[in-house]
Amino acid sequence: MSAQDLPFRHVAVIGLGLLGSSLARAVRAALPAIRISGYDADPAVRLRARDIALADVIADSPAETVEGADLVVLCVPVGAMGEAARAMAPGLGAGVVISDVGSSKAGVAAALAAALPGHRIIPAHPVAGTEQSGPDAGFSTLFRNRWCILTPPADVDQADLARLVALWEALGARVETMDAEHHDLVLAVTSHLPHLIAYTIVGTASDLERVTQSEVIKYSAGGFRDFTRIAASDPTMWRDVFLTNRDAVLAMLGRFNRDLAELETAIRDGDGDTLFDHFTRTRAIRRSIIEMGQDDARPDFGRSDHSGAK
Repeated sequence: MSAQDLPFRHVAVIGLGLLGSSLARAVRAALPAIRISGYDADPAVRLRARDIALADVIADSPAETVEGADLVVLCVPVGAMGEAARAMAPGLGAGVVISDVGSSKAGVAAALAAALPGHRIIPAHPVAGTEQSGPDAGFSTLFRNRWCILTPPADVDQADLARLVALWEALGARVETMDAEHHDLVLAVTSHLPHLIAYTIVGTASDLERVTQSEVIKYSAGGFRDFTRIAASDPTMWRDVFLTNRDAVLAMLGRFNRDLAELETAIRDGDGDTLFDHFTRTRAIRRSIIEMGQDDARPDFGRSDHSGAK
């Protein structure tokens, strides 16, 4: 891609954890002519980011980071979006596009609009990640063949939206747009509720009095191991997700509790037909996810292939 065809010329990344560091790496790999600046609130993270040359410059303040940028991407926990936006506001130039990578969107859109009135804001959510965190956890292929959902406001500048779509597509993502509230409902089902269940199951196992923690670790079957992988995700990020997407999560949690109660009744009544029908229907969902390329059918889900892809 020639310089004149670049969707943006200077991308500023605020927050250099898994997603922020992956974004910086992905932009450098796919669009090396774009200038990248970065910032993290943790001085140790900034030092490490400089050591590994994560960006062209690692600044010591949010405002300094965004000076001259035509795209700023906030990669901080959703509960910190407003604070981060206010901190960088003095350095923002005219016409800059503001985006993010948070997994709840209505609350983020409101926080950014309140902190940055008059600025061009297009919230985004790349549906990708691992249980790892920190600047060393990122890798340039994290977004490849994954969905990135944009939730633009009704009055979005279509040229700005097209530029942001072009950037994410250049990073290998498949882009879709939707209403922020609908996004939050969908992600409450596909991401937020599964994380809540994983945290609960792992916590329940660790609290059992008649089963020791060492036995839980020693005899973990595949299902429990998958739950522990999800439950190892960043606690700050997920605390903020559940608080900012509270209504949608509670609605899905209520539906889940009703479905769980039905399965409990089937087990108590020895109703094998109900259990079999339920398991058959849900098995088809797994097959559809694999067919759409959103996971791998191999026993390790293909994840070992990504371990060294930094």
